[in-house]
Amino acid sequence: MREKTPPLLDSLAAAAGAAAEDRVWLDVIHKMDEVYNDLIKYEVALEEKNAALEDTQQFISSVLTSMSDILLVCSRAGVIESANQALLTLTGKTEDELRGRPIFDLFADEASRQRAQRHFAGHPGDKLADCELQLCSAEGTPVPVSLNCTPRYSTVGKLLGMVVTGRPVGELQRAYQALRRTHEELKHTQQQLLHSEKMASLGRLVAGVAHELNNPISFVLGNVVALRKYARRIGEYLAAVHGDMPAAAREALKRELRIERILADLPSLIDGTVEGAERTRDIVDGLKRFSAVDRDQPERFDLVPVIERAVHWVTKAAAERFQVELNLPLPLHVVGSPGQMQQVVMNLAQNAVDATAGVPAARLAVTAHGADGKAVVEFRDNGPGIGEENLGRIFDPFFTTKPVGKGTGLGLAISYGIVERHGGTLAAANHDGGGAVFTLQLPLA
Repeated sequence: MREKTPPLLDSLAAAAGAAAEDRVWLDVIHKMDEVYNDLIKYEVALEEKNAALEDTQQFISSVLTSMSDILLVCSRAGVIESANQALLTLTGKTEDELRGRPIFDLFADEASRQRAQRHFAGHPGDKLADCELQLCSAEGTPVPVSLNCTPRYSTVGKLLGMVVTGRPVGELQRAYQALRRTHEELKHTQQQLLHSEKMASLGRLVAGVAHELNNPISFVLGNVVALRKYARRIGEYLAAVHGDMPAAAREALKRELRIERILADLPSLIDGTVEGAERTRDIVDGLKRFSAVDRDQPERFDLVPVIERAVHWVTKAAAERFQVELNLPLPLHVVGSPGQMQQVVMNLAQNAVDATAGVPAARLAVTAHGADGKAVVEFRDNGPGIGEENLGRIFDPFFTTKPVGKGTGLGLAISYGIVERHGGTLAAANHDGGGAVFTLQLPLA
């Protein structure tokens, strides 16, 4: 016979069982809360990703719609999967009408179709660049288009198809024409700048050139005055010879008028007049050649007289304290434009004049020689030299260290361009003995 459990123990056992059951339910509720919180987090993250994906899709869609170039995506077999608005506008089709059709149906002629088929059949994974083919427009007319094909791969490197982009050749031609017009305008502006700088240089040298012209003109004028006086005396003597004047009187008149001296002096007067006229002609010819707009017709010429004339003109307009030393061989033939080379030399000489403005005994040494098939000319002054911070910018257009109104900053820039077009180089540096040195190199003829 089993003993009877006391009522108190039964009550304790029942209470312990209920407490254990409550703990289990609490654990279940807690786990359910954790799962619910995780679910809320996942849902928020999913909504954020969906929003980002929607923004990305809208961005890609807006980019594809705004593209002026045509774009389409096709499979390895050439079946169209997607197309942008530019292609739809060109062909007059909707995306639903194009999707699923072979790309070859877009071409207007058989040659274009066959070329595209050969590429897709033989080299679907190769790139195709600037391939001009005929597409059929919405009006049914052929439109030449420059196409580019790029293979499209999956994340594991499997070839999925091709991405085809293109632009109507007419737009490219218009772009090239606009570029050509801009280039011609730039060349014209460059010629105008060159001519303007020439005129500015010529304006600075007017005083020197006027002085240079004054010498031969004054010489010619003096000779002409003497010739006029001699002509009057000779006329008076010839009238006496052809008249009734006795021989003794004619001899006396001849001695009085110094006819024999006049006859002996005439050759030198005539030669001097011719020399002065030729000198004037040479100066005027040099001015015309310097101020004229070049026509890009290269010719063979001696660089030495060009340097001599240009430096001579500059020194005539400079102060008397400015001295020039020339050490030039004869001859030094190059090919190009003598007028443009004269502009370069004048700019370099004028630059030396300006750089030595504050030097008591200003000096410019110009030396030239031929070496390794090149004519090398150095212009060295005894000025303060070029600042290290300016050496890299000395040939930049409009760069100048002169105050406003004293220079445009175009002289050295234009000179650099002229020398470069002649196949030469122009470099600037500071000499070890002080002052700046510009080195001009040109190919010898």
